[in-house]
Amino acid sequence: MELYNKYDKEYLRKKLDEETFHRVTLSFYKYVNIPDPSDFRNQLFMDLSKLGVFGRIYVAKEGINGQISVPEYSMDSFREYLETYESFKNLRLNIAIEDDGKSFYKLIIKARHKIVADGLDDDAFDTSNVGTHLSAEEFNKAMEEPGTIIVDMRNHYESEIGHFENAICPDADTFKQELPMVIDMLADKKDEKILLYCTGGIRCEKASAYFKYKGFTNVNQLQGGIIHYARQIKAQGLPSKFIGKNFVFDDRLGERIGNEIISTCHQCGKPADTHINCANYECHLLFIQCEDCKKEMEGCCSKRCQGIIHLPIEEQRKIRKGIVKENTQAIYKSRLRPDLSLALRKNTEE
Repeated sequence: MELYNKYDKEYLRKKLDEETFHRVTLSFYKYVNIPDPSDFRNQLFMDLSKLGVFGRIYVAKEGINGQISVPEYSMDSFREYLETYESFKNLRLNIAIEDDGKSFYKLIIKARHKIVADGLDDDAFDTSNVGTHLSAEEFNKAMEEPGTIIVDMRNHYESEIGHFENAICPDADTFKQELPMVIDMLADKKDEKILLYCTGGIRCEKASAYFKYKGFTNVNQLQGGIIHYARQIKAQGLPSKFIGKNFVFDDRLGERIGNEIISTCHQCGKPADTHINCANYECHLLFIQCEDCKKEMEGCCSKRCQGIIHLPIEEQRKIRKGIVKENTQAIYKSRLRPDLSLALRKNTEE
């Protein structure tokens, strides 16, 4: 059996559109010892391919991190498969809030050094000494306590479209950059109550242990992240303290949690919170674009890219071959309005 996908993007998207069944989008993670990530990766690819699973999974010696879509008819088989691994018994699956079944069109599984790039030396501290996990109800109550500090452990382009009320949202491009930034920001708050949150919980798992290692005495984290929070408040009739939209790392690029639109189009400044990848495939820049600009710019981030998508495909390929990747921030400033918050990034993280 093939251990990698061998079909092009257009063919795979067409096959996805032709499916007559529904898919369930979900995410999961587990910090657990995996002695041989490469062998495990290959076995996982073969097994999940048979179940029709699409998505992106990272495997490392420290554990597994996945965002996938599973055919609805395979969900029971998928759960049973997880149970065959002792380490994955009772693994929490974060089911997507808004799901059209088109979140992924192929399966990618990679063996990596870490399941989330954090830049930390895990041998320097106890990564299992994590913060206290809080349910949605407990998190809401803790937010109301005087002096509580709420920290968004996601990247700036994620928090730009949605975040918890009164949260600190660092202007960080990556999780690796954000960790030391937040530690420095809160250096004189080590005895205060800290509430950490992220998309599905995985970044907070490592961050909370690092906070405790750095001397913070009251570290807490939202169990299951924003995704699990949204499901809990709906099921229990709790008030939502999350405003706006939750960014997700799949083709949906976001799911609605609150009705508020708290961000703006990066091209005209109108209220908007829909991320889009530039239609010029070689550029593929991630940015926020309103419907009017999407129509006018044909889904492109710049006039330059708009011109490229109308060239014959062979000409586009020649241009791609000659492109030297520039610093992303330089690209943003040259192509988009510099007075707007340019929360743009390629879709490469959790």
